[in-house]
This record gives sequence, C-alpha cells and structure tokens, in this order.
Amino acid sequence: MNQQTAAWVELAQQSLGAAQLLNAQGFVREAISRAYYAMFYAARALTVKEGHDLSKHSAVIAAFGRDFVATGRLPSELHQYLRDAFDDRNAADYRIMPRPAQDTAEEDITHAEEFVAAVEQYLQQSD
Repeated sequence: MNQQTAAWVELAQQSLGAAQLLNAQGFVREAISRAYYAMFYAARALTVKEGHDLSKHSAVIAAFGRDFVATGRLPSELHQYLRDAFDDRNAADYRIMPRPAQDTAEEDITHAEEFVAAVEQYLQQSD
C-alpha cells in the first residue's frame, strides 16, 4: 500500500474511533458525522490507489460504486451504507430539527466498522 493510500486508511480508522467515543458520550450528531467520514476516507483510499485523487463527496461515492461495487470487487451493501451515511451526515450537520436518533448513530457506526474493515481487507489482498 502506498503512503497516500495508507494515510487515508489511517484517517478512516481515526474517524471511526472518534465516532465510537462521541456516541458513547451522547454526541449523536458528531458521531454520525465521524462515522460517515470514516467511510468517506476509506473510499478515498481506494480511489487514490486506483490513481484518482477525488475530493468531492459525490465523486468519491460515485467512483466507489462504479469502480468497486459494479465490478464485483466489493459487496453492493457497502455502497448503500456510504450513500445512507452521507444522507445521515448531511441531516445531522445541517438540520436542527428533528434531532438525530441514537439508533441512527449506532447503525452508521456499525456500517462504518464493516466498511472500513472491508476496505482494509481489500487493500491487503490487492498488494
């Protein structure tokens, strides 16, 4: 794994850890945001490995679906997790009401754990 890809994976791991800690302390909005960013950073690691240094969220999400899910390299539910977490993050960060549910944070964190683990496994196998 090259240095830039490894740096994105490290950011994904840190964001996942932050999501878990924030959620445990009752910071639901912030936990949802960090869970999404864990997935986003992991997806960026993949796009960087493919030679595409994308930064726009919609571009990373689309490239993940096109290059890794549509090709069968990663399971389709991961793309859905990423899209759902993006929507949850937007709601948590930009909508005051209604307050995000604790269940949403817990689900996004669980999905982020699965997403980051799958990306790490894929990267290890592809080296």
